[in-house]
Amino acid sequence: MVVVVLLLVAAVAGYFWIGSRLKPVESLTDYDGRPAETPGQDWLLVGSDSRAGLTAAQRKKLATGKAVGKRTDTMMLLHIPESGRPTLVSLPRDSYVPVEGHGSTKLNAAYAFGGPKLLTKTVERVTGIRIDHYMEIGFGGFVGIVDAVGGVNICVKQDIKDPKAGIDLKKGCQDMDGGTALGYVRTRATGPIPDFERTQRQRQFFSAVVQKAASPGTLINPFTSIPLALSAADSVAVDPGTGLFDLLSVGLAMREGPVATAVPIGSLPTIGGQAVVKWDTQKALRLFEALAADKQVPKDVITK
Repeated sequence: MVVVVLLLVAAVAGYFWIGSRLKPVESLTDYDGRPAETPGQDWLLVGSDSRAGLTAAQRKKLATGKAVGKRTDTMMLLHIPESGRPTLVSLPRDSYVPVEGHGSTKLNAAYAFGGPKLLTKTVERVTGIRIDHYMEIGFGGFVGIVDAVGGVNICVKQDIKDPKAGIDLKKGCQDMDGGTALGYVRTRATGPIPDFERTQRQRQFFSAVVQKAASPGTLINPFTSIPLALSAADSVAVDPGTGLFDLLSVGLAMREGPVATAVPIGSLPTIGGQAVVKWDTQKALRLFEALAADKQVPKDVITK
């Protein structure tokens, strides 16, 4: 009996210790006209191109380049319903949207202008969905989490050779370590519209890594679950209201695989000398209205 009590105490202490390592980032703000709370949970998932924590040797090995500062490299909206499958929506970084104080410009510019707060506010305004949780991860954290779960199995649709991303992949399903997976989701060396190909790979990767992290083989094995929890806590930045239990709930909700899509695209014009992405307003509205109502997304607005 004493041993059981000690184990429970150790487990609780470990939970709070790991949770205390999460990095808080101010990202959710109240403002006039903010969307009302809706059923389910809505997460804004952001992958930045931050090289923070990477040595010069690691930057060279991972082919991340020498850029300083950080920008948003990936943005996805994850809706976890009260019942049923989650929906994972890619928000193209070149989406042409209104950003407070800066007119209409690319979505990822909101982060550059005002950090997580302005990015979240912009996403809420253009989708009509109130964001409940914010999570951000940089290059180094990305690699650490993949390696902590022992790599992920990804099916590659075509041969991809991209020295800029540090990859030389052959078509077919294969196990990838953190460095290879990072190159896979970053490369722009495929397809006629490379950024759309990237959003597909980002959703594919996120689903694969979260499902593996939430698998019984990972969770009940302390040699994988503890390093994973430590890596996640040290690697991600979350809004102050998000804890370790919330992150675990994402993994558990994603075990069956989400409905994966991107915002429906209307056109790809060049504005002010920059190529941008304009959404199909009507289809995008139907997509976000379904999520806000916690209903199944209409099949005709799902983009693969």
